Amino acid sequence: MSQIRNGQDERMFTIELKSRGDVKRLSWDGDEKVLVEGSIGSLKHAHFLEDLVLEAIGSNGVLRMDLTSRDLEASKLISGPKVRTEE
Repeated sequence: MSQIRNGQDERMFTIELKSRGDVKRLSWDGDEKVLVEGSIGSLKHAHFLEDLVLEAIGSNGVLRMDLTSRDLEASKLISGPKVRTEE
């Protein structure tokens, strides 16, 4: 799933949903910004496939992302934990 484009490491993702109704919003602003919002439903299982792809399986679909457990660990070391508060 990992690809190199323009000499840079890219992270790929796929989303498989059971129904179009699970897509809440899909919008794009010309060639610049794209937003995909939806629901994979309640989380049933999340795991790494061969430590290459993070897979989150929900009741309504599956999200796969080209991300390893090492990537997550490195991200924690670089940025530290973040706490998000609601305003």
